[in-house]
Amino acid sequence: MAATRAAKSLLLCLMVAFLHHLQFQFPPVAATTSLGKNESRDGGSHGKTLSFTLYQQETINKTAYIVVDGVAGAGVSQTTTPFGTIYVFRDYLTVRADRASPVAGVAEGSSITTTLDGLQSLSLAKITVDHRGHRGSVSVLGGTYNTRPSDYPVVGGTGDFAYALGYVRSSPVDLRGRTVTYKMELHLYWPPYAHYAPVPHKPV
Repeated sequence: MAATRAAKSLLLCLMVAFLHHLQFQFPPVAATTSLGKNESRDGGSHGKTLSFTLYQQETINKTAYIVVDGVAGAGVSQTTTPFGTIYVFRDYLTVRADRASPVAGVAEGSSITTTLDGLQSLSLAKITVDHRGHRGSVSVLGGTYNTRPSDYPVVGGTGDFAYALGYVRSSPVDLRGRTVTYKMELHLYWPPYAHYAPVPHKPV
C-alpha cells in the first residue's frame, strides 16, 4: 500500500511539473495582437498596451531657451545649434497639430547638441498627460535628429503610466517660424506584454 501511495504521489508531481512547463511554452495570444491608435486594447491601461498621439508646440524664447552656448560647428537656426549647446523646454501638448486645439499635457526637458553639423542631440524629457481618462507622466531618454523622426525609449512612468515601457516617436510637422510643431506618438506596454512589444523601425 505504501508503495502504491508513493507511486501515485510521484505521478501527481510529474503531472503538475508538466503542466507548469506547458504554461511557459505558449505566451498569451493577446500579447501579439496589434495596437489600436488613440485607445487601449482593453479600455484600461493596466496590464495591457496603450497608443495615442499628441502634438508638441514649441516657441523659441518663450517655451524653449538656449541656456549654454555651443562652442563650434553650425550656427543657430530653426533646426541647428552649435556643438555643446544646452537647450531647455517646457512645451504644451495639444490634441491636434493646430496650436489652438485643446491642451492635453506638457513636455519638459533638455537637450545637448552632440554633432558638429548641429542636427543631432541627446535629449531627456518628462511627458505629463491628462488625456482620454489617462493621467500621469512618462520619462524618456534618447537621441534626437532635428529634421527627421526620432524614437525615445520610455525609462519610467507615474500615475496611470506607472511601470510602463515602450517608446515615444517625435516627428517634425512644421519647422517654420518662431513656433515649431512636432507629432508625438506614445506607444506604451505593461508587463507581461512589454516582453512582446515590437521593436520600432528605424525612421527613413
